[in-house]
Amino acid sequence: MTSLPGADAFHSEGHGPNAGVGVLLSHGFTGSPVSLAAWARHLADRGYAVSLPLLPGHGTSWQELAQTPWLRWYEEYESAYLNLRKRTDCVVSAGLSMGGTLALRLAATQPVAGVVVVNPGLTFADPRARYSGVLKYFLKSVPAIGNDIRLEGQDEGAYPRTPVGAVQQLGRLFRNTAAALPNVTAPVLAFRSRVDAVVPESSMAMLRRRLVNAELEVVPLEDSYHVATMDHDAPLIFDRSSEFIRRVSSGVRA
Repeated sequence: MTSLPGADAFHSEGHGPNAGVGVLLSHGFTGSPVSLAAWARHLADRGYAVSLPLLPGHGTSWQELAQTPWLRWYEEYESAYLNLRKRTDCVVSAGLSMGGTLALRLAATQPVAGVVVVNPGLTFADPRARYSGVLKYFLKSVPAIGNDIRLEGQDEGAYPRTPVGAVQQLGRLFRNTAAALPNVTAPVLAFRSRVDAVVPESSMAMLRRRLVNAELEVVPLEDSYHVATMDHDAPLIFDRSSEFIRRVSSGVRA
């Protein structure tokens, strides 16, 4: 199926002294690369080799997402990592929301120099999500979770509905990643919005509790909602992540 306008993947080969450092980004559940486009361009402008894939089942229709297993999301992200790793000295995994989940899972299974996550998901805010495996047979979709953005005039390109079948798959990804967190050893930089209607605080509690073998720095975001990469605090995310990437990659390349 053809991708929706503006939902295309983004790739940059890198240039200058930072070309040997790869940054792998991922958008969130029901979203598209639109939500991370400005971040990707910011990093590319600084010379990093950047890859921002469009995950399977996204950027087309929520009906297609309903038929997409979570392993396909991860496999697409991991494939982009392997391609990036071939032409760089090291890679930093990064992502928003579910994209942060994928970045953490990758760090538990592949060598990365560091991890940057923005409002990463590991638990659900809606208690009905635990019953999605049954509900999907009676309820095909629920209202959208997209565009939780404080800054007016922003649109992340998310689906108008959330498929219940895909929520079940998301739960499986959450559980798999939570179990793997002790295997993460690379430093993690996490940005967390004070107000987030999509990802509950229990996700951050899970991250703190299970990330036992890695350095974790949490940066609070005072003026943004869930899609913080398109919100008032986006410049803070861009600048702090750039500095973090510089720091962790310099140790690997030294």
